[in-house]
Amino acid sequence: MSTTTAPAPVWLSALRSGAAEELPTIEMPQFRGTPGWEFTEIPELDLDAFPSAQTVDPGLVGSAAEDAPCVFDHLPEGTIRLTQVDHAVIAESAALRDPSTNQAIVLPLEVAAAEHPELVEKYLGRIETARTPFTARNDRDWTGGFFVFVPRGVALEAPVLLTLIQEQAGRSVAPRTLIVLEDGASAEVWSQTTSATPDLEALVNGVVEIHVGQNARLRFVDVQDLSERSWIFGAQRATIERDGWMDWITLGLGSAKGKVFQETSLDGPGAHGRVTGGYATHGKQHLDFDTLQTHMAPNTTSDLAFRGVLAEKSSTVWRGMIKVDEQGQQTDAFQESRNLLLGRKAHADNIPGLEIAANDVRCTHAAAIAQIDPEQLFYLRSRGLGLNMARRLVIEGFLAELVTRFEEGPVREALGEILQRRMDAVLG
Repeated sequence: MSTTTAPAPVWLSALRSGAAEELPTIEMPQFRGTPGWEFTEIPELDLDAFPSAQTVDPGLVGSAAEDAPCVFDHLPEGTIRLTQVDHAVIAESAALRDPSTNQAIVLPLEVAAAEHPELVEKYLGRIETARTPFTARNDRDWTGGFFVFVPRGVALEAPVLLTLIQEQAGRSVAPRTLIVLEDGASAEVWSQTTSATPDLEALVNGVVEIHVGQNARLRFVDVQDLSERSWIFGAQRATIERDGWMDWITLGLGSAKGKVFQETSLDGPGAHGRVTGGYATHGKQHLDFDTLQTHMAPNTTSDLAFRGVLAEKSSTVWRGMIKVDEQGQQTDAFQESRNLLLGRKAHADNIPGLEIAANDVRCTHAAAIAQIDPEQLFYLRSRGLGLNMARRLVIEGFLAELVTRFEEGPVREALGEILQRRMDAVLG
């Protein structure tokens, strides 16, 4: 196990310096004054109070990786793994790095930028979401990073696991992930973000960029399980070309407070994007998801479903927008967000929206916020179950509709196990 670094090429250094010069000109988002920030207030956040993580001894980094909790209990055989502890990337298994053999490339992003600039420069920083102080800081500060590249017509038989472990208290990390599938390629990428200790107070500011080529297929599983004293901010965007297919799964479990932007852009005719999101909060956690389904071409489809369980005084926000361009005729898009409140002081905001410039589309949305149905509890208790067990079965049934969106196999099993553990933590 060894840490992996590489000198930055000139074009990458220029991107970093450009972001550093731009950063002072971008204002921090204002509560109720900046679109998209009407429900998440961050006046107590001082980004400068969380300097970048320090460089540490490689041996200590390896030890942290071995001791940190893992979100995924069971990994399929042959899984390709890369782990980043703070800003140091560790090569845990033989990295794939030679495109001349028509194989996938799985490398630290900095290494890939130096060894394969023709592949990285084309996409890095080109498919980010709207510019914010968070994305600019990520451009300036990220080190290590993850790069997954699957060439034309190649199918990865085993998944790739990307792991970020935050270890240093009072510090920030800026993880950067770039995933590129060329035409006809297929892959499954699992990503997990965790804290080394359950009481770590720190900040994660990540950017994920994904490109799915023509007739390519990607499943991306992204799970955040940070310490509930940490901040989380993220900007994630995927572009999908003609007849491409992407299955995007995102689970927000940990952190104290934060906001994640997530966009699926259907850029080619026949492109399809499906997003499945879930969260389970308790205490005073506040999670904010801002999703966007953009239809830029005709005959595209998207399907988004978020479900959340909120206990005690926790709160969540889901703000979803379906946007259809003038060229997006015969779009078929759907989005829904449903929340189950377990505490009287728990609060959820659902804000679905449509922005449609085409005239031949089918776009629908649904949103619901409710408490546990007392009739369901009565029915279960009349069959001899105690109150706690009855509540647990109702909640599990509510979340099971997320899991059953997937066929039987490793992903479905992994998501079921993760949600089961989270419910143990939330319900006590």
